[in-house]
Amino acid sequence: MPSAIDLSEFASRVDAARDDGCPMVLATAADGQPDVSLRGSMMVWDKDHLAFWERSFLESYDFLLRNPKVAVFYHCPPKKERQLRFYGEARAVSDPELRDRIWDRVVESEKHADPDHKGVPFLIRIDRVRLARDVVQQRG
Repeated sequence: MPSAIDLSEFASRVDAARDDGCPMVLATAADGQPDVSLRGSMMVWDKDHLAFWERSFLESYDFLLRNPKVAVFYHCPPKKERQLRFYGEARAVSDPELRDRIWDRVVESEKHADPDHKGVPFLIRIDRVRLARDVVQQRG
């Protein structure tokens, strides 16, 4: 198993998940109470990070601010690698330039759900990736 993270091999699947009908689910927890939410804007940002646009400001948003540890689940039965799990730490992006760069890559259907551009982008630094039961990447 590689002792580094390189998400580039997963980019085509993750970036097209919404259009492919394959949900990306974000799991968060704060104070022992977990929450899961669909993330249509999830993308591979670079070799170390996933990114997404938070527009709902519901439980997951609050939980992310209180506990940055997350799991992201990709499930797509028609694909060969049909179950991927990404584990890491999320942080809200406050830099205006980076915020705009992430917004530019958000899929159009998600942009239409936030026409006033009021959401908050998050970056998730990935520390471990599982393919089904196997750990295939881990930060060493």
